[in-house]
Amino acid sequence: MKEIDGRGFRMESLGIYIHIPFCIRKCLYCDFLSFPKGRAQQALYFDALEKEILLSATGCGKYEVQSVFFGGGTPTAVMPEAIVRIMKALFDNFSFKDDAEITIECNPGTADLDALKAYRNAGINRLSIGLQSAKDDELKRLGRIHDREMFEECYRNAIKAGFENINVDLMSALPGQTLTDWEDNLKYVCTLDPAPCHISAYSLIIEEGTPFYELYGEDNENKDIAVSVNMQDGSEYCQNPRLPLPDEDTERQMYHRTEEILSSYGYRRYEISNYSAKGKECIHNLRYWQGGDYLGLGLGASSLMKNERYHNTSDFERYIETLNGDFSIGEAEGKDGAISLSAENQRLLDIREDVEPLDEKARMEEFMFLGLRLTAGVSANEFRSRFGKEIGEIYGGVIEGLREKNLLEWDGDTIRLSAEGLDVSNYCMAEFLL
Repeated sequence: MKEIDGRGFRMESLGIYIHIPFCIRKCLYCDFLSFPKGRAQQALYFDALEKEILLSATGCGKYEVQSVFFGGGTPTAVMPEAIVRIMKALFDNFSFKDDAEITIECNPGTADLDALKAYRNAGINRLSIGLQSAKDDELKRLGRIHDREMFEECYRNAIKAGFENINVDLMSALPGQTLTDWEDNLKYVCTLDPAPCHISAYSLIIEEGTPFYELYGEDNENKDIAVSVNMQDGSEYCQNPRLPLPDEDTERQMYHRTEEILSSYGYRRYEISNYSAKGKECIHNLRYWQGGDYLGLGLGASSLMKNERYHNTSDFERYIETLNGDFSIGEAEGKDGAISLSAENQRLLDIREDVEPLDEKARMEEFMFLGLRLTAGVSANEFRSRFGKEIGEIYGGVIEGLREKNLLEWDGDTIRLSAEGLDVSNYCMAEFLL
């Protein structure tokens, strides 16, 4: 993949995602692959993860790592030594750019000053803190384990530990949340001292299989009495009375006020839900949206390598047993009885699922609907370079149709969604499916 105006990535560059599936308690809205596990199970997991790193590195010799992202779950919910161990394994087995961006997600209440110093000393240089709300009542409704004071302690400690590149996550459209509540949350984060370099601001989505779906799913929309759900840790959550979600008009106002307020504090919107100070865009996430290669390591982690998508198994026992287990009798052996490299690499294939080679059609679709998430848009010249075709030849009708509706702009080489188009981005992106 060639460099584009300083925004793209060379074919030899690589992003690595590390999935840490453990958490102290699953939040009410969360549908991510995460769960509480004891120290013994965590130890087995990190043994397997280190093994996957060693095996995966053998096929990545031509790559230079530009970004690493520890996500979860809550990566900071495990012992810091486990993360330090994984960082060492990465540095020992992959080639890194000198200025590689290395991010770890952190929830307040899961990392003290010593832990944050350990992460920083291990080479992690970017922290993403999951605040979600600056109001304790809203945090409680989400099932978060922290309050505002715990966030402020975490933020202060992060600065003391040497983190200069910090993202803060905020979530809108929460139960009982008003427009003023959301505006207060935005202003609170913007006035932190020092201010964060990056803010991710997105709205709550009610996902099936979560406690919130029991409270707010389609079958429960008209409930106005006290409701309760069983939490993963065996406790019961009760909301009395059941607080309504913001209506559609209020949610739309929240969406528009987000950019208005953040831009007034100097943050530039560079992606649908992401804002940053100049030059502090998240390099790892840009890779996803611009189609760069990335390697997912850990339970359920997804990868895009050499125009092929796949993800690891989400079965904890299968992941552990495949990577940690002994080879069965009859597996290929090399000289002197040593297990052959091909037999070792078979372990990687055995944890992969839904392997999908991307044909040209799929790659063109992804180039458009992922790239249009960025306010910078996509490049017609880059489209020609990648696919040997003019973008108008493939998408001319779609582009003109969206332009006529004032949803899309084409300015020289750049095609981007308009302000109105960003408001209905899902509709616009769906138009580029061939």
